[in-house]
Amino acid sequence: MADARERLLGAAMEYVAEHGVSDLSLRGLAPALGTSHRMLIYHFGSKNGLLTAIVQAVEEGQRALFAGLAADLEADPAGFAHRYWRQLTDPEMRTRERLFFDVYVRALHGAPGTEALLGGGVEPWLELLTSWLERLGTPRTVARPRARLALAASRGLLLDLAATGDRAAVDAAMDAFIDLVKPVAGAPVPGPDHRRDQGCPGAG
Repeated sequence: MADARERLLGAAMEYVAEHGVSDLSLRGLAPALGTSHRMLIYHFGSKNGLLTAIVQAVEEGQRALFAGLAADLEADPAGFAHRYWRQLTDPEMRTRERLFFDVYVRALHGAPGTEALLGGGVEPWLELLTSWLERLGTPRTVARPRARLALAASRGLLLDLAATGDRAAVDAAMDAFIDLVKPVAGAPVPGPDHRRDQGCPGAG
C-alpha cells in the first residue's frame, strides 16, 4: 500500500504543479489520478492531508538537491548559495512555493491534517544547513543561528516573489544577503560567548 500511496502522491504533485489548487477537491482530483475519492481519503485523510504530503515531498526534494550540490566542498560557498537560489526561484517552482505558503498558513491556524508541517518544515532544514556550515568549519554555536537566519531570509524572499512576481528585485535582495555574510567566510567572528570563532556564509 505504501507503493500505491507514493504513486498517487507523485501523480498529485504533477497535477498540482500544472493546475494549481485554487479549485482542487479530492472528488474532482480522483478521476484525474485514476483513482477514487475513497482511496485518496484512505491514503491522505483529507484534502489538507494530501496538500501537506505534497509540500513535504517537495521540501524533501529541495533538501536532496541542496545536499547533492553541497557535496562538493571545493565549491565556493557564496557561489553555491547563488546557484541554489536560482534553482528555488525557477518559474517551474512557483506553483509549489505558493502551495507551501498556502498550507503553512492553514497549519498555523490549526487546520486538521497539516500538523506535521510546522515543526517538520523547519527542523530538517536547520539540521541540513547547520551540518553544511559545520563541514565548512563553522562551530555549531555559530552555525545553528546562521542556518536559521538563512532559512528565514530564503523563505521571506520566496514569499515576496510569490506576492509580487518581481524576480529581479528578489534576486537582488538575495544577492545582497549573501554578500552581507560572504566577507566572514573563513574569518574570525564573535561567537555567543564573545570569543573569536570561525564563520561562513549561509545558503539561500
